[in-house]
Amino acid sequence: MTTPQPAITVEAFRETAARIEAEVSKVIVGQKSVLRHVLIGLIAGGHVLLEGVPGLGKTMLVRTLADALTLHFSRIQFTPDLMPADIVGTDILEEDDQGNRSFRFQPGPVFANLVLADEINRATPKTQSALLEAMQERRVTVSKTTYPLPAPFFVLATQNPIEMEGTYPLPEAQLDRFMFKLNVGFPAADELSEILNRTTRQFEPQADPAADGPTILAMGELARGIPIASHVNDYAVRLLLATHPENELAPAAVKRFVRYGASPRGAQAMILGAKISVLLGGRYNVSFEDLQAMAFPALRHRIILNFEGEAEGITTDDVIGEIVKRISP
Repeated sequence: MTTPQPAITVEAFRETAARIEAEVSKVIVGQKSVLRHVLIGLIAGGHVLLEGVPGLGKTMLVRTLADALTLHFSRIQFTPDLMPADIVGTDILEEDDQGNRSFRFQPGPVFANLVLADEINRATPKTQSALLEAMQERRVTVSKTTYPLPAPFFVLATQNPIEMEGTYPLPEAQLDRFMFKLNVGFPAADELSEILNRTTRQFEPQADPAADGPTILAMGELARGIPIASHVNDYAVRLLLATHPENELAPAAVKRFVRYGASPRGAQAMILGAKISVLLGGRYNVSFEDLQAMAFPALRHRIILNFEGEAEGITTDDVIGEIVKRISP
């Protein structure tokens, strides 16, 4: 298990983040915003859900990030026949040379620093729930025994938004464990051309290590120490309350199209993400605009639309945009 280094300076924080992004960009073309938010989630110690159609490099992004970090990487391919024990591990019966039998815990692939949950919505809810304790408490319980997970522990999950056959939508409790949900878009024409140039050659580029576990943990500790003004903190509270249709702050669009609003974890994700974002940008104070920018990745998977909202084709991003517009700083 890794332990954090004693301290890291703001300059080293920015330099390390820049190195990580530069190494990942050797392989991944474009997707600057996605990469930045994944890095923010990593520094924050949160988990990120990547949603996009097949072939956009979601899995490659995670693999490249693992190459750029000296962390133990593990991939779990979620399928309908995957069982919880296939993720967290199980007790196996062993017999020694004297014929004595005893149980030994065999850790599953979740015992890693960076875990790729590929196509997470293809597993049954029973199997998906195996990640709940791991993602929230950084530990797993098997046969009444609790085992701590290594630190840092980071889950990057992917899912396909268009292929619904044979999938199981993530329950709200599972979605709420993710700090961010990121939409991976289709590349532009020039980016697509560069992708073809890089991937059709004899040798493909590789990312070199740029940071390790203790450094990532130290970066997270530094970011958490960034102060936030009380009125900016209150603005995050009001943004969150405005996602609840029964609250007096809720705009008309929320009252009409939303069934359930975001949990307190949404405000935590906004504030912590904003703190890391301002450090990456060379600033030392969180502004209203920083919270507004973080509202989309932090809240889009925590807002549950009602039947009317789904029938009208409303997206949670539409709702968040209306909240940001109506709730003044």
